[in-house]
Amino acid sequence: MGRKFEVRKVSMAKTAAAKTKVYSKYGKEIYVVAKNGGADPDANLSLRRLIEKAKKDQVPAHVIEKAVDKAAGGAGEDFAPARYEGYGPGGFMVIVDCLTDNVNRTITDVRNCFTKTDSKLGAQGSAAHMFDHLAIFGFKGDDDEVVLEALMEADVDIQDVEVDDGDVTVYVPHTEFFKAKTALTDAFDGMTFDVEEITFVPQSQTEISDDARPMFDKFMDMLNDCDDVQNIYHNAIVQE
Repeated sequence: MGRKFEVRKVSMAKTAAAKTKVYSKYGKEIYVVAKNGGADPDANLSLRRLIEKAKKDQVPAHVIEKAVDKAAGGAGEDFAPARYEGYGPGGFMVIVDCLTDNVNRTITDVRNCFTKTDSKLGAQGSAAHMFDHLAIFGFKGDDDEVVLEALMEADVDIQDVEVDDGDVTVYVPHTEFFKAKTALTDAFDGMTFDVEEITFVPQSQTEISDDARPMFDKFMDMLNDCDDVQNIYHNAIVQE
């Protein structure tokens, strides 16, 4: 398909305050997944995936353990997922995923980000239909045929496999994450993933002009400052 994977998820600056916010977001998500699916990572595959991802992002062990213990104890808040979609400054599409214990507060905060940056908050589905919800695995390699064979033998629903300059990227539906990961780790000894995540991949991209760049940065900063915002996905291309 020729859609070489590029992360279109907003990354925060590596400051102490930003790291604390990232830890907080992971802690909230781990708590919710553990509370809904069980606190045992061996039985709750979604929790296992999230913990592995948190460790890769250098989230301290005590943050992970505290969230799991809190869920196991049955105490704490009741968070619910909320998704908002629309168009950012310059016309790019954006998906904002939240976890909230107060929907009215969250929608007010998110709407504020849109209205103050010449953006447009749309109806549910207004942007998501232009993204593919995929599990993506990236690792070193140069032979897509052996990768395809391993996945097909495990009956994995494959969207695409690409090879580019010694890197292999595998795309499968997000529901096939664990099936694909198991197939790859079983087929290749010592498999190490550079990328293993479930994300939204845009079907098209929108370049942000120099004039729109300041408002783009403001929009992203405002969303990242919202306590309830967990992930931001977009199809914008920003020239560095």
